[in-house]
Amino acid sequence: MRAKLGPSTIIGMIAILVWCLLPVVWIIMLSFKPEAETAAGSPQFLPKDWSWENYQSVLQDDLFQRALINSFGISLIATVLSVMIATLTAYAVARLEFKGKRVVLSIALAIAMFPVVSLVGPLFDMWRAVGLYDTWLGLIIPYMSFTLPLAIWTLTAFFREIPWEMEQAAQVDGATSWQAFRKVIVPLAAPGVFTAAILTFFFAWNDFVFGISLTSTTNARPVPAALAFFVGPDQFNPPTSTLSAAAVVVTIPIIIIVLIFQRKIVAGLTSGAVKG
Repeated sequence: MRAKLGPSTIIGMIAILVWCLLPVVWIIMLSFKPEAETAAGSPQFLPKDWSWENYQSVLQDDLFQRALINSFGISLIATVLSVMIATLTAYAVARLEFKGKRVVLSIALAIAMFPVVSLVGPLFDMWRAVGLYDTWLGLIIPYMSFTLPLAIWTLTAFFREIPWEMEQAAQVDGATSWQAFRKVIVPLAAPGVFTAAILTFFFAWNDFVFGISLTSTTNARPVPAALAFFVGPDQFNPPTSTLSAAAVVVTIPIIIIVLIFQRKIVAGLTSGAVKG
């Protein structure tokens, strides 16, 4: 039987939803307001005059279009490379016995917890010296450095849960080790692969620190960093409505990805939580 929710539980859930969604709704309302209305001081929650002008100006802006291309390209490349390397590494850690296995996982966890800001200064000098500053590769490498450890940890847990007998059965039927891994193990670990891919993509797509510090032009500047260069008529009047519209546009791809892969994401995040 399903447990019934009490009134206090329902009220608490509604309060949490309002607390979480109110800033999002506020940004959406700002994006439909004319710039003059937001600069008038103490604007109303709902727009007086609904307008698509902010979205039109954002989508027609060449700098914003270039930033979207940079974000999509850099995030996808970092995600694909991270997932491929993490899949092979996690399989080796989960299946093979070798000295230093715990050290590898400990180092991976330590790297994942390392503060991003502390690396910006050294990377800035290093990238300028080797010619990677303001390039896609100059952002892909730092993104992979922080997403690989998390992906390895996630996928290692999945590979450990897959029965070893299934791989052995495939090899008995004539499959090579690579064929057994590719056709049996990887499909069974699909929820973990999707989880690692989504987490990697989110990190790369939402990054601001590396994007603003390791770029100087539109050649590689991603969207979060590009929003910092949206200027109004003067420094004391930022284009609030335009920035809100840009923020909504940037958020839409993330929402679409989550809606499409929500089942696999939930399965990946909850797998292994309960063992029978």
